[in-house]
Amino acid sequence: MSTGKRLWVYALLYKKLLIMGMSLLTVAVAADLAGPLIAKKIIDDHIAGADGGSIDFEPIAMLLGVFFALTVVAAIFRYGEYLLLQKSANRIIQKIRNDVYQHIQTLPIRYFDNLPAGKVVARITNDTEAIRELYVTVLSQFASSGMYITGIYIALFYLDWKMATIALFVLPILYIWMITYRKYASKYNHIVRGKVSDMNAMINESIQGMTIIQAFRREEQMKEEFEVMNREHYKYQNKLLYIDAGTSHNLVGAIRSITFVLFIWYFGGASLTASTAISVGVLYAFVDYLTRLFNPVSGIVNQLAKLEHALVAAERVFRLMDRPGEEVNDERITRYQGNVRFDKVWFAYKDEEYVLKDISFEAKKGETVALVGHTGSGKSSIMNLLFRFYDVSKGAITIDGRNIQDLSRQTIRDHMGIVLQDPYLFTGTIASNVSLDDDRISREKVEASLNAVGGDRVLKHLPNGIDEPVIEKGSTLSSGQRQLISFARALAFDPAILILDEATSNIDTETEEIIQHAMNVLKKGRTTFIIAHRLSTIKTADRILVLDRGEIVEQGTHDELVLLGGRYEQMYRLQFGSPLNQ
Repeated sequence: MSTGKRLWVYALLYKKLLIMGMSLLTVAVAADLAGPLIAKKIIDDHIAGADGGSIDFEPIAMLLGVFFALTVVAAIFRYGEYLLLQKSANRIIQKIRNDVYQHIQTLPIRYFDNLPAGKVVARITNDTEAIRELYVTVLSQFASSGMYITGIYIALFYLDWKMATIALFVLPILYIWMITYRKYASKYNHIVRGKVSDMNAMINESIQGMTIIQAFRREEQMKEEFEVMNREHYKYQNKLLYIDAGTSHNLVGAIRSITFVLFIWYFGGASLTASTAISVGVLYAFVDYLTRLFNPVSGIVNQLAKLEHALVAAERVFRLMDRPGEEVNDERITRYQGNVRFDKVWFAYKDEEYVLKDISFEAKKGETVALVGHTGSGKSSIMNLLFRFYDVSKGAITIDGRNIQDLSRQTIRDHMGIVLQDPYLFTGTIASNVSLDDDRISREKVEASLNAVGGDRVLKHLPNGIDEPVIEKGSTLSSGQRQLISFARALAFDPAILILDEATSNIDTETEEIIQHAMNVLKKGRTTFIIAHRLSTIKTADRILVLDRGEIVEQGTHDELVLLGGRYEQMYRLQFGSPLNQ
């Protein structure tokens, strides 16, 4: 479906408001365009056509009263039309924004790997705002101008069809101009919108990494990089400016001048004969209508830039919405037993560049399985597959004997909890970050979860307790506090499978001890996966998997692996000096 048709489909969702608005606009245009006809009647019937030079002011006053009444009607109906069309436009954009945001939630994690957050934000905010201009300003102007042009031509043909026929040449010129403008402006608008997205992405990245930028004195470099983007944006904005400024007002002015030249030629050379002389009233009305004709023509031409901006923006938004997503499924299943099995799993983020190769292992209910290995060995990839952030390339992953790909992603995650190395906190309070505003998580459960992980010892000095405000990403809290909140969040949802992804690598020793103690109590009955660089946190794990370049090279308990004298023993000795100092 084309961009224009999709925009039309959205408009039809609020067709009642649009129809009401267009009806009011029709009445307003008709009332406004009746003015010159009333003036013609006054001139021909009561001024120029008065017998013996005497003028009867009573019918003139009556006609002027009608003229004034129609002016008031036109103003009232235009006001109502404006409100209805603006309201419908706002509702349409509200619907589009909701649809875009909702669709983003269904996109797989893989999609965001190569798309900066700033570009996504630009689609939802900047591009939808440009579409709003289409419905609020452009379509309103086009509808109003179209009605005025149609009404004016009807009036012109009513007055004198020959002179009206001459004025018809305006329409093909206007149409040709619109086609030509779109041909050249579309290319530049695509580039401009792309540059805006690039700048948004860079601004977002700069804000997120401002600490690093300032710490390493990269302000000047970032400024220069931004200036390059901004210069390109300026370059193509100017190209659009040349097209608009060089033709829009000049075009309308040229057409107006040509029209009046043709009108004067016709009126002076062809119309002033004894048999075809036109009245002064007709002449006045005709000139009035011709003058009015170029207001809507100018309105259409001047809105072409906004029209093209909106269509390009809509194309970008719909391209995002056309990305294949997955329907959010709220289906609930009974709590897992927690038996997890990886069976000959292969996985590649790109093509056949496998980061996991023939991975097979089993984690039974209540067991703790630790994953260790150097950076890039595949530890996090295993967890990404278990959570179905990505799907396996080959092989299968089962939970309680059921292939996870037979269930929706949301259903699988319903009984899983995760604590990341760098926990993400949302704007709100500590309590809302634990419960995520889930109705199933009561305030008592929030407090119990925080107490279970030792959060009361770390958070007790906060003035508002669990109602302490949390700003974006929890930047006012320490890393240990953020980690405890994230840990309590996972526990509050009572997961059957718990994943700790480097959960203790960014916190102090005291807080680590608190979490370690809580883990020993709370992992009972849960299948727990731990990804850790600190080998001290996994010494009690039921099984340790040692990964290297996407393969399991060793597995066993801590004691077994140390006695094996292989890769794990080397890693342990590097951290603690000697395997004998256990």
